Amino acid sequence: MSTYEDSKTHPVRAVVFDWRGTLVSELTQQGWAREALRRAGREHDDGAVRGLLGDIRRAAGEPNRLQSPLGNISAERHRDTYYSVFADAGLDDELADALFAVDSDPSYNIFAVDAAETLASLIEKNCRIGVLSNIHFDIRPMFERAGLLGSIDAFVLSNEHGVQKPDPAIFRLALELLGTRAEETLMVGDRASRDGVAVEVGMPTLLVPPLTDPRQRRLHLVTNVVGARRNSETAGG
Repeated sequence: MSTYEDSKTHPVRAVVFDWRGTLVSELTQQGWAREALRRAGREHDDGAVRGLLGDIRRAAGEPNRLQSPLGNISAERHRDTYYSVFADAGLDDELADALFAVDSDPSYNIFAVDAAETLASLIEKNCRIGVLSNIHFDIRPMFERAGLLGSIDAFVLSNEHGVQKPDPAIFRLALELLGTRAEETLMVGDRASRDGVAVEVGMPTLLVPPLTDPRQRRLHLVTNVVGARRNSETAGG
């Protein structure tokens, strides 16, 4: 069946967003290390950042333990994984605590400048909206402070359900909570290795470049896709 035929048969009725790197800016690895060094009162120039990241990468191993497919299934698992790597890297407690604090502080994640208008546009199109994130803490307060909590129909957070991307089960859970079928639910994320797995459960998927600066505008790509699919359905009768 052609893409055009699909768009007529299965209009988008829901959009599921990844959180970090998609709806909100995400610190780069360099930014994470630099801010942790600063918090700990250490030198945080480029050389210090490179040195710290090098120690962490060597300790994390290959595959990288900090990117474990089970690392965010609970807050406890996330903490144990990170502190195990920090210990193997020979980091002192103060620096390890600073690294974990930066990783766990939602204030470093700022909503994209076009996030609110994008969500509003989708709601106008009668789309349900979900947020699906591999995360070890509750992100709802961030949405509430931004005045966006009421825009979200379902939060699917890995630490609350004991499963995380790229496990297809978490995408099926999002569909269940939204009450929509896979073929009519668009997944939007920034990582093919995680968010792209949505295609395995039948969800059309849009990958956007990772958001590293909240001033970057790319969420119009979502409304373009939803609008195009709905327009195709209308044109087809």
